[in-house]
Amino acid sequence: MKIGSYQLKNKTILAPMAGVTDRPFRQLCRDLGAGMAVSEMISSNSLLWGSKKTQRRANHEGEIAPRIVQIAGADPKLMAQAAKLNADQGAQIIDINMGCPAKKVCKVMAGSALLQNEALVKAILTEVTQSVDIPVTLKIRTGWDQHSRNALTIAKIAEQAGIQSLAIHGRTRACGYRGYAEYDTIAELKSRLSLPIIANGDITTPEKAKFVLEYTQADAVMIGRAAQGRPWIFREINHYLETGQTLAEPSTQEIRDILLRHLRNLYAFYGEYAGVRIARKHISWYSKGQRHGAAFRHDVNQVSTVEEQLSTTQTFFNKLIEKEEQQNKAA
Repeated sequence: MKIGSYQLKNKTILAPMAGVTDRPFRQLCRDLGAGMAVSEMISSNSLLWGSKKTQRRANHEGEIAPRIVQIAGADPKLMAQAAKLNADQGAQIIDINMGCPAKKVCKVMAGSALLQNEALVKAILTEVTQSVDIPVTLKIRTGWDQHSRNALTIAKIAEQAGIQSLAIHGRTRACGYRGYAEYDTIAELKSRLSLPIIANGDITTPEKAKFVLEYTQADAVMIGRAAQGRPWIFREINHYLETGQTLAEPSTQEIRDILLRHLRNLYAFYGEYAGVRIARKHISWYSKGQRHGAAFRHDVNQVSTVEEQLSTTQTFFNKLIEKEEQQNKAA
């Protein structure tokens, strides 16, 4: 799949997720097979104000191409300024968020709320694409609610405005994350448009990824929640698509090593205070399903230093590894 001049190495993309897809997580997912990783959503207003938090969200130093930054907002001029600022700072692709269902985003008529105003969608897409000389992409949902599924209309507006690829989450804003993704809608868009289509929603296994690609004929799949605590899902999907065979799950030792590396990168990026607190949700995701995981999560959430968090995490996984080795010897 190509976006502008950028040829992606495979068909798997990390979805933008607020508070999750920061630089350390994007880099980890790229290392584990993601063909592209989208930044967490950045408000166009905040970006222009230049807060430290926003500047950190837009930080893609050391990332491999293509570096893609997602912006959100409802003012065409501000969105264009935000796009240009990111491009000037080294972003190689600008992604526009018209899919976020969060109340605080929709309340200011951004994210998926924009799907209710097709004229404003056109104005934003036109302003942004004309403001930069790098590819601009778009992420949407199937519509605002069950009675206003207008994804095809929005997609045609996007195509005419010069959008280079379209990612679509197969639910309306009203659905949130409930129910099942509408792959029929994604398939219809792919059959009626010439721009690349990226399918998103409920893609949790290699088998599901293959099914969605074949059913919709989409050019790629976008993985969001399924990558939380399982960043190796990208290499699993890639392997299955290439060979038709299921890749073995990572060993407990490899999970430990990936997590510890992730934690150290979080500390380096955020500093100790914020790094330890941001790491807690990732530790929770990685330890889900592990024996005595609940007790471990309770304990690790009580510590507040890098040293304690690393030690508690390493001890927990080391015990799991030791137990597995004992069981293997006894077998």
